[in-house]
Amino acid sequence: MKIGLIADTHNLLRSAALAALEDCDLLIHAGDIGQPGLLERLRQLAPLHVVRGNNDRDELYADLPHSLELDCQGVRLFVVHERADLPQDLAERGVQVAICGHSHKPIIERRDGLLLINPGSAGPRRFSLPITVGRLHIDAKGVRAELIELAV
Repeated sequence: MKIGLIADTHNLLRSAALAALEDCDLLIHAGDIGQPGLLERLRQLAPLHVVRGNNDRDELYADLPHSLELDCQGVRLFVVHERADLPQDLAERGVQVAICGHSHKPIIERRDGLLLINPGSAGPRRFSLPITVGRLHIDAKGVRAELIELAV
């Protein structure tokens, strides 16, 4: 299974991001979406799960959850916009992968038995940070993540 990870689009869905995510089985948007039409475009690629970011204050996003727990082929995922909002007991709860956004800094790291992924920002450039999306691979080899820097 290939899961596409995107965050911090802030009203900008680049064609390079769509191309990087087009062959995914599932998509996760980790918040700070922008225009609601952006989500519809992502849903055309694959089933989509979304959490609300700190900038998603419009009533259009009132129904979006603050966080999500998903089971993907027996791998438990936890999604929230801000890393600071990750519960401390995720590994104890059986969660193997935590996904967040907010900082615009792409990260893959292991922490306390947990794979932590921030796909970075696929939207407007912030400071000198790269424009990125991520992928999570779940297969017979286990769980692994990758970051994809977009040519913009």
